[in-house]
Amino acid sequence: MSTALDTLRAERIKLTSVQSPLWCTVVIVALGLGLAAILGSVSRASAGMDDELGRFYPTVDVAVSGVTGFGVLVLMILAALSVTSEYRFGVIRTTFQATPNRTLLLTMKALLIGVLGAVLTLAVSFGAFYLAKALAGPDAGRELVLSGDTAWRAVYGTAIYAFLCVFLAIGVGTLLRQSAGTIALLMLWPLLLESLFALFGSVGREIQPFLPFANANNFLGIGQGIEFHWGPWGSLVYFAAFSFLVFAASLVVVNRRDA
Repeated sequence: MSTALDTLRAERIKLTSVQSPLWCTVVIVALGLGLAAILGSVSRASAGMDDELGRFYPTVDVAVSGVTGFGVLVLMILAALSVTSEYRFGVIRTTFQATPNRTLLLTMKALLIGVLGAVLTLAVSFGAFYLAKALAGPDAGRELVLSGDTAWRAVYGTAIYAFLCVFLAIGVGTLLRQSAGTIALLMLWPLLLESLFALFGSVGREIQPFLPFANANNFLGIGQGIEFHWGPWGSLVYFAAFSFLVFAASLVVVNRRDA
């Protein structure tokens, strides 16, 4: 138990001794609240339009999209860099000498960043929701109500999604050990690669329900036009299993190869 706590304490010191976590926090807050402010203002402006089709009524998942769509990406990059930067500067050898149990080391690193990221994204999600609702006004913000499982899941689900993404990012970073390649993969994967399957007709539609980030979006209530074989909570289990599988693979690899 003391070894785990010592490892956690060491990872906390490393995380707080550099400026990147602070800057990433600022970026996540700015993206989450900034996009919410824009969406709320646009919806309020559109409420005065004569054409009903031109009016914009944001929903809860749209209000927090700055967090789910971009903020979590920043968190994933931070998590991945916590591993790849140690490989880049040769610090990983010293780290493994100080903590020979590599499985414990990576697990504590993922838990620390994951919990902090979950708390941060949850707070920003609530802030984004209330900011968008306040700026939209009672008319344009009629859909911004925390009522029902879908609306609540869009908010608290962000924290769960962020936590799992940290394990995925650290797993990918450990497998690749290279910052540029890891960041490129983590950004292109949810933003571009999965959307390309829609171009492959019926074959792509058969594959889409099994894509990890598509399942994460299904859990968060983000409409994608995909017919899943399970509900939102099934999608969460699927994405969690995928994330932990990648992380487990990284543990196997890191224990077998030299630093």
